[in-house]
Amino acid sequence: MNARSEPAGAEPDSTVRPPLLREFLLVAGLFLVYKLGRRIADGHTSDAFRDAHRVWHLERAVHLPSETDVQSALLHGDALVHLANTYYATVHFPATVAFLVWLYLRRPAHYVWARRVLALVTSAALVLTFTFPLAPPRMLSGTGLLDTARIYGPSVYGPPASDHLSNQFAAMPSLHFGWALMVAVGLIAATRSRWRWLWLLHPLVTLAVIVGTANHYWLDSIVAAALLVTALAVVHSPHRAPDTAPPRPRLLPQDTVLAGPAR
Repeated sequence: MNARSEPAGAEPDSTVRPPLLREFLLVAGLFLVYKLGRRIADGHTSDAFRDAHRVWHLERAVHLPSETDVQSALLHGDALVHLANTYYATVHFPATVAFLVWLYLRRPAHYVWARRVLALVTSAALVLTFTFPLAPPRMLSGTGLLDTARIYGPSVYGPPASDHLSNQFAAMPSLHFGWALMVAVGLIAATRSRWRWLWLLHPLVTLAVIVGTANHYWLDSIVAAALLVTALAVVHSPHRAPDTAPPRPRLLPQDTVLAGPAR
């Protein structure tokens, strides 16, 4: 008997894997369009700081935990805050790419589903970038928050005025959290291991990192989660294969009579 764990949505051998070149161009094109769109939406500095103050005061009004409490926990040791900055700078994109590559090779149907969900979330995030520019909390004075990446390193951003590679006024929503949550959801859906729920540690650690390093507000992650839930409701997931064989049809009395006595 084969005791090997099977995927939750076990796919038949006939599942067609999408053409590799086409998928590479689709995924790469999506990321490039998003990066370009963020750059085009740059330059709304006054609006970004105005919205940042609104978000900060809204969080206090609804009694969300203060981002300063999370950062204070990170600042207990230089090694911990440096590790958080490294996680922010190096895990987000490679983890998402590795997730898509694994699904493409091992779970093609789940790959198509995950790619569509990520594309929908990323497109919605781009719209928000244009309509709601937002300075991150590390830029907001009066909060007591530090730019931990600039002070302790490593940092992926330069001074906003001279940073031509990224739009630092696009904190809403947090794709760091949205993508990390989708990685966890996708791996939980595509596997059957009893340990698969541990994948939720990835978005939880990501949430602590992005808030503790003052790169995002709590509300950025809440909006990202809402966008993901909406995308998951719109994009149909692969059907879960039955765990047991279908029940045998029950013989009716007339079928027993026609079959004759057993010998």
